[in-house]
Amino acid sequence: MIDYLQVGAITSPHGVHGEAKVYPMTDDVKRFKKLKEVYLGEGDNKRLLHITSVKFFKNMVILKFDEFTTPEEIDKIRKVGLYVTRDQAVKLQKDEYFIADLIGLEVYSDEDELIGKLTDVMQTGANDVYVVQTQSGNEVLIPAIKDCILQVSIEESRMVVHLLPGLIDEE
Repeated sequence: MIDYLQVGAITSPHGVHGEAKVYPMTDDVKRFKKLKEVYLGEGDNKRLLHITSVKFFKNMVILKFDEFTTPEEIDKIRKVGLYVTRDQAVKLQKDEYFIADLIGLEVYSDEDELIGKLTDVMQTGANDVYVVQTQSGNEVLIPAIKDCILQVSIEESRMVVHLLPGLIDEE
């Protein structure tokens, strides 16, 4: 299981005092109001940043960090991700999972046949759709609904699904 979860990405400077426009990557954008710190960077090169103010503008979040005071400093970190530790993450309800934990799960049919590996989650509004790469290289799109998703075990890296007619081409 990964230790950090992405909550946003820096898109551009905002104003003249070193504020950053952030594209939120979370279901609950208001969660930024409760954050006091985030980690900036990718992989093992993460830097702790302290949030001093939060504003909302259209579909973006405007963050001010202790560590930056000019737009030029923010400009240097465009497109860099913002992360929280797992203990800072929002609490999940029953049958909810972080996308980062789902990616890479092996997906099996309810007849115990390996379908493939979950490679992406498309968020469509009505329900998520899981993208599964089959062993033959094809993609299968599986709606994340109770009729299809029977079991998810993050610990076992395994998902069991019921394939509704027409979801997969018979090869």
